[in-house]
Amino acid sequence: MVTVSVSSAVGWSGAVPRPPVPAAAGTPWQAGRLFAGPAGRPRVLFGRMYEDPAVELAVFPPPGARVLCIASAGDTAAALAAAGYEVTAIDLNPAQLAYARARLEAGAPAVTGTAERLTGFGRATAAALLPAWRPASVADFLRLDDPGEQRRRWAAEFDGPGLRLLAAAALRPAGALAAALRPGFRCGLPRGFDTVLLRRIARTVARHPNAANDWAWRLLLGRERPGATTPAPALAPAAATAGGGRVRLVRGEVVEHLERSAAGSYDAVTLSNVVDGPGPRFARRLRAAVEHAVRPGGTAVVRSLREPGPGGPGLAAEDRSMIWGVVRVVRTRTDGIETDVTGTDGTQTDATRTNEPETAGTRADRTRTDRTRTDGAETR
Repeated sequence: MVTVSVSSAVGWSGAVPRPPVPAAAGTPWQAGRLFAGPAGRPRVLFGRMYEDPAVELAVFPPPGARVLCIASAGDTAAALAAAGYEVTAIDLNPAQLAYARARLEAGAPAVTGTAERLTGFGRATAAALLPAWRPASVADFLRLDDPGEQRRRWAAEFDGPGLRLLAAAALRPAGALAAALRPGFRCGLPRGFDTVLLRRIARTVARHPNAANDWAWRLLLGRERPGATTPAPALAPAAATAGGGRVRLVRGEVVEHLERSAAGSYDAVTLSNVVDGPGPRFARRLRAAVEHAVRPGGTAVVRSLREPGPGGPGLAAEDRSMIWGVVRVVRTRTDGIETDVTGTDGTQTDATRTNEPETAGTRADRTRTDRTRTDGAETR
């Protein structure tokens, strides 16, 4: 049974919290809005989550471990709890946290958040101007289950000059999206995000069967995959799973939460999009907080929209949600150094794998272990 509790505290199990480092300039997520303009009430930014929990399920310690994730729409928290983890889900946005609570406690249906409105506008524009992007054609493409055929059809029918022109108008630094976003989010997008995003979509359709990819259906068509259970069973309050875990919802800022937690409070953490936007000072502070709050030998999964640095993309290609440039998996060590579990080609290294069998599709050619920071930058 997945059970849910809600708290405004930031400690773990009643432990006396450490005093936080005063917040710096803050994170752009604290406004609860993606668009620039006058301040207003926080909104639901994400009706669904665009991250594949199969990555976490492949690299996290065994079920029963204490894990931290971002609450967002509740999808990742639900998947981890259903697998038997003791989950703390944190979010700074009160509207987003209330939405996650409704889904986790009452099985409330997914709503359209700001991100879904943005992608919906893009799909509608493409469908109006490009025949290949009409819903019936996209649905036919998404029913394919052969990555080789998917790759061929993506290149021949969908990723043409018209799509690239539309993507450039929307996603380049001078495009419509950058103009609309709050300043803190603009710098989080990689340069040339139009070509970057199309390349990441091509990477995914060439690797993962569309017919079983929930995220492909949501991103490219704005619909749930036929046969998918909505809401997911793990989100319903009566969803019983063997050894199911609990979800504890916390309102707060993730770095302050980790700083205030007792040392070694968590066995694993997963943080998506957290380092995109705030800047290097925030990333350094986040790294120190993770090293404090995650036990030695624990695991951190960090996703970023940015293009990979020298350390490579990590497991970005294994994440079926299509959008990530880096999915870095690191292991904390007793000497305070984080060991990268993924090689520069995105494979997990044999020496640091923990959760067998691997279910995220990592390949057999294990290479090496890099030393890396939680912000994805390689250290020397």
